[in-house]
Amino acid sequence: MRAAQLHAPGDLRLTEEPAPESRPGWTRIAVGAVGLCGSDLHWYAEGGIGDARLDQPVVPGHEMGGVALDGPYAGQVVAIDPSIPCDRCEHCREGNPNLCEHQDFAGHGGFDGGLQEELLWPTDRLHPMPEGIDPVAASVLEPLGVAIHAWDLGHVRLADRVAVVGCGPIGLLLVQLAVSLGAREVWAVEPLAHRRAAAERYGADRVLTPDQAREQPPASCEVVFEVHGGPEAVELSMQLARGGGRVALVGIPDEDRTTFTASLARRKGLTLVCVRRMKDVYARAVTAVQRGHVDLDSLVSDRFPLADAAAGFDFAARRAGLKTVIEI
Repeated sequence: MRAAQLHAPGDLRLTEEPAPESRPGWTRIAVGAVGLCGSDLHWYAEGGIGDARLDQPVVPGHEMGGVALDGPYAGQVVAIDPSIPCDRCEHCREGNPNLCEHQDFAGHGGFDGGLQEELLWPTDRLHPMPEGIDPVAASVLEPLGVAIHAWDLGHVRLADRVAVVGCGPIGLLLVQLAVSLGAREVWAVEPLAHRRAAAERYGADRVLTPDQAREQPPASCEVVFEVHGGPEAVELSMQLARGGGRVALVGIPDEDRTTFTASLARRKGLTLVCVRRMKDVYARAVTAVQRGHVDLDSLVSDRFPLADAAAGFDFAARRAGLKTVIEI
């Protein structure tokens, strides 16, 4: 079978690998689609993310959808939870599998991800899809899950004013959630014009460049989702938050470090919360799609075949579209 392996920064090679063999408790899947995430772009461009580094070839990709080839879901479209927690540690037992220190994660470190024609995955980490959700949409349920987890950590109340700083795919999903779930006003802050246009289409009340946002009256938003990662976005998020507000840090900084003006956060008494992947929210994500709270299809702007996966990574790294998907 064909697989795309990352050997070094910018060095993604299409290789021939043996197909996986069946294993009790695991399911063989014909991978249909893999979305490219900002964290994938870190691995591709930098050979790592945070303190994790590429030390052996790995198949990237953790936003995955496909069709089960065997097992209880044979013939069905499935969304593939990219995390395999240990289910034994204190975090797992407390209901926080996203914090498991022993988890395997698709495309992270030396654990192969979805950019291959077939994948063997634990059956209990698969989610069968209802009619109407194809493998491409199933792959986008993972970033939607991250957005839902961020929403939970934001503690958004009915009629809160919400700002989203950074309108990549997860940011745009948060815009959709805020519009659908009763925010009084939704601000979308994004430097790229085509992503501002998407935020406007999704119903944001104010669509601003970062410079325009800095000129707004201060202390306005009860909840701010920072989905860019850069320290300037963190600082701006704190500027937009009102006293006693909450800032959820969703973005991943390039240098594994961020800074902000301490007095700004301290004098406002802000609550800062860091978002780590997601919990078990796939069922909620499917419900959000079925009830029209979010539109996944319109988020997928560009598709590349597996043979052109490197071109897909280069395209996504330029932030040229919205969600870029590799179809297998």
